[in-house]
Amino acid sequence: MGKRDELIAKYADDLKNKCGMTPDMALLTKVTIGCGPAIYNDDASTVAATQASELETVKNNFLIKKLGLADGPALMDAINAVIETYGRSERNKYRAVVYYMLVKHFGKEKVYG
Repeated sequence: MGKRDELIAKYADDLKNKCGMTPDMALLTKVTIGCGPAIYNDDASTVAATQASELETVKNNFLIKKLGLADGPALMDAINAVIETYGRSERNKYRAVVYYMLVKHFGKEKVYG
């Protein structure tokens, strides 16, 4: 099992145990691959949910550029809902898990089709 597979297993575990979701492993794998080399960097692999600038980056670079969503208050509402689901007190909010939940929230699985 390679490093990426280990990370995907860790993300699936977070989705099951911290977010109460049964992950679609094919989609989770595609979202993880889409994150690129960031998943291997301790800082870049997580989302700093308490930093407004970090949440803006998720909104602009992922929701608007990657998923093709129109800017509006619904985007930040969705990010905050995902952070709540993950648990605000959860220190490590993995980027791939946050992105996966956002893809599911907006029904944008076809982006990774």
